[in-house]
Amino acid sequence: MATRCCAALLLPMALVLFAGSSPPVLAQLELGYYSKTCPNVEAIVRKEMEKIISAAPSLAGPLLRLHFHDCFVRGCDASVLLNSTAGNRLSEMDATPNRSLRGFGSVDRVKAKLEAACPNTVSCADVLTLMARDAVALAKGPVWAVALGRRDGRVSSATEAAGQLPPSYGDVPLLAKIFAAKGLDLKDLAVLSGAHTLGTAHCRSYAGRLYNFSSAYTADPSLDSRYADRLRTRCRSVDDDDAVLSEMDPGSFKTFDTSYYRHVAKRRGLFQSDAALLADATTREYVQRIATGRFDDEFFNDFSESMVKMGNVGVLTGAQGEIRRKCYIVN
Repeated sequence: MATRCCAALLLPMALVLFAGSSPPVLAQLELGYYSKTCPNVEAIVRKEMEKIISAAPSLAGPLLRLHFHDCFVRGCDASVLLNSTAGNRLSEMDATPNRSLRGFGSVDRVKAKLEAACPNTVSCADVLTLMARDAVALAKGPVWAVALGRRDGRVSSATEAAGQLPPSYGDVPLLAKIFAAKGLDLKDLAVLSGAHTLGTAHCRSYAGRLYNFSSAYTADPSLDSRYADRLRTRCRSVDDDDAVLSEMDPGSFKTFDTSYYRHVAKRRGLFQSDAALLADATTREYVQRIATGRFDDEFFNDFSESMVKMGNVGVLTGAQGEIRRKCYIVN
């Protein structure tokens, strides 16, 4: 792995967090955590994010995805950003589900700005959390308050990532188990799946739904046949080039909105995990409600709340971890 160079919600000052299946702990995350040590932290992140998204609107989805993939493995500790090293040959970014992650250079860019303004002060975990929030906001989505004070982890394992990330082929029982281990419930699953309104996916992540799905079906029967035909024009085999991309929310993949749910309700969700939302009564009810287009504000509020919950999973605080000077390597 090459080294890289270079709505709003009011939260309590201390938050009850969940780390895996362990008991809740009281973490020292606070609104205004850097008010004395780096008072312009959010303004600096926002200014750089405006430049990044203005130049490359399609990065909003990948930056949000980076935060997701970080928080589901070891909690929100920026371990997903660590490069492999001689002593740790396979970091999280080398896990198969993470090989398509993008946006690392943007994180390095924002972190460099913060290091110039406030050296050794703002963690990469907080940077990633703020960037994900701003990516959504700049894509015309909701804005929420982010409590800060996360510390950066020193361990990053591809094996752990492969075993803990929600798979694109997952059904609701499997996904619910993975979410529950992070203190997230079925509603959070339905809500956070809405993040698929942003971004694209590589052919190989959904090709299994199009070809040789099972002994009885060539294509996944839960997938709308016309949509399947359209996908086949781009993704021609399960071994198609990784450069082949499809929009997760066709026609609206750069804008944060509720059209994803309308696609899922019509059996046009790109992944099996999207289609699975219709197989469970709780998640199906949520999908169908938001798909009507009459509850956009409700979804925006729900997404904000679920993002706050996810952003508080397994965080390191106080004297735990470290404040990395560069996000891709431990100090």
